[in-house]
Amino acid sequence: MYGTGETTTMLRSDQILATVEMIQKENLDVRTVTMGISLLDCRGGDVEETCKRIHSRIIDYAGNFVATCDVISKKYGIPIVNKRIAVTPIAFVGAGFLRDDFIRIAKTLDQAATAVGVDILGGFSAQVEKGMTKTDREFIASIPEALAQTEKICASINIGTSQKGINMDALAMMGRTIKELAERTADQGGFGAAKFVVFCNQPGDNPFMAGAIHGLEEADAVLNVGVSGPGVIARALERLIQKHPEPGSLRLDELAEEIKQTTFRVTRCGELIGRVVSKSLGIEFGVVDLSLAPTPTVGDSVGEIFKILGVDAIGAPGTTAILAMLNDAVKKGGIFASKTVGGLSGAFIPVMEDALLAEAVGDGSLCLEKLEAMTCVCSVGLDMIAIPGSVDADTISAIIADEMALGMINCKTTAARLIPVPGKEVGDYVSFGGLFGASPIMPIRNIGKSSRFIAWGGRMPAPVHSFKN
Repeated sequence: MYGTGETTTMLRSDQILATVEMIQKENLDVRTVTMGISLLDCRGGDVEETCKRIHSRIIDYAGNFVATCDVISKKYGIPIVNKRIAVTPIAFVGAGFLRDDFIRIAKTLDQAATAVGVDILGGFSAQVEKGMTKTDREFIASIPEALAQTEKICASINIGTSQKGINMDALAMMGRTIKELAERTADQGGFGAAKFVVFCNQPGDNPFMAGAIHGLEEADAVLNVGVSGPGVIARALERLIQKHPEPGSLRLDELAEEIKQTTFRVTRCGELIGRVVSKSLGIEFGVVDLSLAPTPTVGDSVGEIFKILGVDAIGAPGTTAILAMLNDAVKKGGIFASKTVGGLSGAFIPVMEDALLAEAVGDGSLCLEKLEAMTCVCSVGLDMIAIPGSVDADTISAIIADEMALGMINCKTTAARLIPVPGKEVGDYVSFGGLFGASPIMPIRNIGKSSRFIAWGGRMPAPVHSFKN
């Protein structure tokens, strides 16, 4: 393998067969190819002109995007599950506009997304970690109606960073925004809230929704790829364990190494597809996001990996430690496999989108507090959690505050996507279908006991270790 240049580039037959097996039987896919498009220079003299420029820009860059992805997916035999677009945070693009103007922009984005055939468009967003302008407030006020009146638009707000602290005024608005979003889409089980996420340390090159944006630091257009493969890793671990049936013949570090090597192969597939698509479209290749993103499909679960690695119930003692090892091994394998790693890159634990995590909520083994502990060591945060519709806005804001604090103190990305399902309580069940999944309603303790904390407002100062100049 390491002798000549010729042999180093050859693929062994067993590697080819292993990759075919991953695709056909183990749910290996490229979870998303996301085109980032800058809209910074699309601001016109009024909202009508701005909308025309936005629509034209998206059509110009993404007109052949979906067709190109489909051709390349077919050529290489690797499924591309989603084709998505992320744009410059719209609060920047619409500086000076009012609430109704932003709703108009959301509808234009939705029309453009439909016209080019993408699944979802992200970037209906604002960055308010240190303070809010009048535009930011108008934008946030537009979110419930904007998402209720559109099909493909996802929104996000970054309210904290490790360098700036947490904007507690914006935080207070998040609980109210989520409640209104859920109520405006009550006929869909509060689905609007599933398209909205609150961040600390939001990356500008994340290809996964609902938090994808095209950061201000990015080029005019880039292509970011999100690979996935929890099913592939689960099967690899099972095979390794079957080869070592004797007690004590297999140790945890060897299992971590298997995860790392499997992630390497998965990432190489994503890198290949991303670079071929970007070359075909004539735009810059951005990053590969290594995140293990589960789906409701049987055999495509991060929760399954927990059980394979030794806990009989997801949420039992040891679950957080397993997730820490998994997240680290995924990063190590992926970084070695790709020239440009970015986004979130680790393991996701979106409850509704992972059948075994949702099952654990239903049987009581996985609670919100345990999930919060797990988010200290994984890629994102409290993701796709259905909660009782009766939970008040201040309690929702306080849950988000805890998650933002974890991200701020630990210098990592954290996020919260909470769905207060109208008319549903603990013991009930909600289903959104498709990749958004289904789940029992998760119990929330100490409801209504955090309002005095949320009422302070102001800004939570950045931690002392943020001063590194």
